[in-house]
Formats: sequence, C-alpha cells, structure tokens
Amino acid sequence: MKLLIEKGSPGRKAVALPEAGVPPEQDAIPQRYLREELKLPELSELEVVRHFVELSRRNFGIDNGFYPLGSCTMKYNPRVNEAAARLPGFAKTHPYLPGQLVQGNLQLLHELSQYLCELMGMDAFTLQPAAGAHGELTSVMMTHAYFEDKGEPQRKKIIIPDSAHGTNPASCSMCRLDTAQVKSDSRGCVDIKALKEMLDDKVAALMLTNPNTLGLFEENILEIADLLHDNGSLFYGDGANANALVGTARPGDTGFDVIQLNLHKTFSTPHGGGGPGAGPVGVKKMLEPYLPRPVIEKKGDGTYYLNYNRPKSIGKVRSFYGNFGVLVRTYTYIRALGPQGIKRVSENAVLNANYLMAKLKKHFHLPYDRICKHEFVLSDRGMPNGVTTNDIAKRLLDFGVHAPTIYFPLIVHGAIMIEPTETESMRTLDEFADIMVRIKKEAETNPEIVKTAPHTLPVKRLDAVRAARQPDLRWRV
Repeated sequence: MKLLIEKGSPGRKAVALPEAGVPPEQDAIPQRYLREELKLPELSELEVVRHFVELSRRNFGIDNGFYPLGSCTMKYNPRVNEAAARLPGFAKTHPYLPGQLVQGNLQLLHELSQYLCELMGMDAFTLQPAAGAHGELTSVMMTHAYFEDKGEPQRKKIIIPDSAHGTNPASCSMCRLDTAQVKSDSRGCVDIKALKEMLDDKVAALMLTNPNTLGLFEENILEIADLLHDNGSLFYGDGANANALVGTARPGDTGFDVIQLNLHKTFSTPHGGGGPGAGPVGVKKMLEPYLPRPVIEKKGDGTYYLNYNRPKSIGKVRSFYGNFGVLVRTYTYIRALGPQGIKRVSENAVLNANYLMAKLKKHFHLPYDRICKHEFVLSDRGMPNGVTTNDIAKRLLDFGVHAPTIYFPLIVHGAIMIEPTETESMRTLDEFADIMVRIKKEAETNPEIVKTAPHTLPVKRLDAVRAARQPDLRWRV
C-alpha cells in the first residue's frame, strides 16, 4: 500500500492508495477468498475473430440447412423483422421513459394486441408474458382468480390430454392446482367419453393444444367446448401450434375462452438457445378484468398510456412490458404479410407437412394415418436390426439435416415429430425424404453406421445416460 499526501493541503492525513492494478476492496478480502490470476493467452484481434467464426461454423441453424424440428416451428425469420427491431427508437428506448416520450412504442404494442385479437378471435390480449410457458402460467392464474371471484373456489382441477406439452401440468402445479389426465382415442384426439366422466364442479378448465402434438386437429372441438361450458368450466387453448391455423381458423370462434401464443414460433423470431421469447395471452370478455396490469389503452385525444387502475388484475407478471424486441418483430411480420399472407403461411405449412407425410408413410410407421396440420409423427416401429429413433436422429446430422423432435409426444413409442414449416421448398422436402429412405436402407444393410452416427461432426455420439447423471457444468482446461 502506498501513501499519497494531497498537494496544497497542509495538515491533511496521508491517503492510502492500493498498488497499481489492485482493486481497493481487495485489500480487505482474505486471500483464501480471492480468485487466482487467470492465465489468459495473448491474442490479436484477428486471431480472436477467426476463433469465434470457426466456432460459429460448427453450429447448425436454419441458415445452414433444413431444420424439421417439430413443436418448435424452426422456420426462416425474415431479415426485415430484425432490421425493424434494431431501429434506435425501439432498440434504445429505456423502459422507464415517461409515456409521452414513447408514444410510437405504445402505439405499436396497442395495435399488435388488436391484430392478435382479430387473428385469434379474442376480446383482449396482454403482451407481458416472456415465453409460452409463462403465458400458460398467466392464463392459469387468471382462471383461478376468475373462479375465486365467482365464489367457486373449489374449482381447482385442470384436465390435460395425455398428448400435451409437459409445461401444461407444470404451470398448473405452480399455481397449486390439481391436474387430471384425459386419454386420447384411436384417432389421436381427446376421448370424449373419458372427458365426460371427468367433468364435475371441481373442474376449472381443460387445457388443450389444437392442433395437438400429433399435428392433428381436434375433430370434436365444438362438442368439447359445449361440454366444458355446460359444466361451468373454461376452455384453455395452448397456442404453441398456431402456425397451422393462423388466418384460417380462429380459436375464439371454436369455443376457447383463453389462449396463449408463442410469438417466437408462429410469428417469426429466432429463439434458439432458450430465448428470446414472448407468450402473450388472449381472453374473452369475462376474463378481461383479470389481465396483468398495466394495460395499454388509448385516450380520446389519440394518445396512449399504461392503465394501472385494474382492481381485479392478477398483477404484473413481468418487469416492464414483455420482450419488446420480439413484439416489434411480430408486428413487422404481421404488417408485412397482411391477412392473405398470414393465411398463406398456414396453408403452406399444412401442405408441406402432408406432402412429406405422404412420401414417408410408405417407408416408416405412421401411427395416425389421417390428414395432419403443420406436423406429423412417425415412429421407429418396424425398423430393421434394432435401429431406433435416436439412431435415425443422429444419422440425419451426417447429411446436414438437423434432427427432428424425438420421443415426443409420449403416447407414441419411438416418436419422430417432423415439422417442415411453410418456408421450405419442394426440393428441400424431396431431399429430406430421400435421406430418410436412405437411412432406413442403411438400417437394413449396414446398421452399424446408423447406430454409431454421427460421423462427420466435431463431436461424436455422446453417452446420453452418463451425460444426464454426470453433467459437465463447467469448462475444463
């Protein structure tokens, strides 16, 4: 420690200064708690750039090749959306700015809510939730508040199909609500007879994904809605698969009282690596008082403001107002496509899925042989020489194709969920079908090459069991 006497200050005490490069607070921290000096290599800027560019080349994304990852709608995201989200007035806006300085931002959010209401057949939307599961949680919280307010606190049971996303029961459990599973029938839809037997005065809602995780539209959707409403229950829609019906069928018109959307899926935002996301929730009139606050409203003079005066609101569910960058991308996507473009997106997604399904069902087991929507599910039943779904997924990587979702939904043994999305060409779909057929032939003639895949990646096949039991949570030099 060095001493410094301030100049021109006679009588002043010496000021203690730390050694160069040593933070002042370090002097008071015991040595055993201090991190050892990091031995980092001395690299030039060029070397660092080359290093990270090389790493990026090892990653696989929609810009590299086909990404038929069912359930997640890994489709192409127009660059115009990214450009809009980077505009300084959007990207650099501080969330604490007063409303009069962010009228454009509030206008975008207000108009986006109206667009989503129109597309989904709902009366009001909140844009706060940060992801699909967060939207589920928000919906369940509002459902619970609704019945508490009605004087029916006993309604604490949520019915969930056996084909549902795993987040559905998790969201209910977080609200301390009970869940009950309703089975699927032979056509992959909700078993109506089983549902009728489960309905009583304790049922708050049915959480239904439509189309479901098999890619099938619920044939008895109107009957299901009537059964729930006659029972005094609500009908909740998991909108994770809305890419199959936007612009064609509105969930609100088929009886849903509340629905959550995954904007980072249906409405085109890159969301690899766990984010970013957005899970806005739309509701019918009776649930509108319970929406998270604040709600964006428009005054008579045309100005926009945040209304916190919502006495029945479930409160805030996220800091500030949602993932704003994702919402800008969604707004741009909707405005760029327009009503007819949005409809065409869904039509092409459904067409592509049915085209691929028709080509592949001749070679692979198709558990539910009926018209699908945006995705379809095959299985490894009948694969020769013990080749499994996992083997097929690993072998696809050698051909420059990302693996589809595998082993989900759980009601199909060895499931392979394939979702081509609307943005892929027929040429790409044909190439993928040819690769799948080739892998099956390899399973017949040379199964070892499939069972030991991948062979062309920097990382070979991992020991999945060991990785699950002994996860490597830090980088080791």
